Amino acid sequence: MDDQLKQYLPVLILGLFAVGFAAGTLILSVVAGRFFNRKIQARTTAVKDIAYECGMLPIGEGSTRMSVKFYLVAMLFILFDIEVVFLYPWAVVYKALLAKPETAVVIFTSMLSFMVILFIGYLYALKKRAFDWKS
Repeated sequence: MDDQLKQYLPVLILGLFAVGFAAGTLILSVVAGRFFNRKIQARTTAVKDIAYECGMLPIGEGSTRMSVKFYLVAMLFILFDIEVVFLYPWAVVYKALLAKPETAVVIFTSMLSFMVILFIGYLYALKKRAFDWKS
């Protein structure tokens, strides 16, 4: 077997274990349900079979429409969360990269430009009132 393919063997084993575990628990739940259903006579009524939702009767639509603002704020959260994901590793290795003065300036200016672009996006979101929940 090729040496590079041997590196993926643990991943393959883990994937097979995960699929086997999921299938095994599903099969076990079906078998256990049939076994215990024979032992205990189920007493179901129409009232017991109705879906229970926090004490409210399930009348009407199951889901309500969300405002576009909700999705906009969620996307902005993801955007600024990704900023932190990029900023944290850069901050960790920046001190080690200062040993080479020629690369330190390039690395600092690239991160500074990244932060400026994100700050401009933040100002644009403020101008468009994307963070205002009331409107």
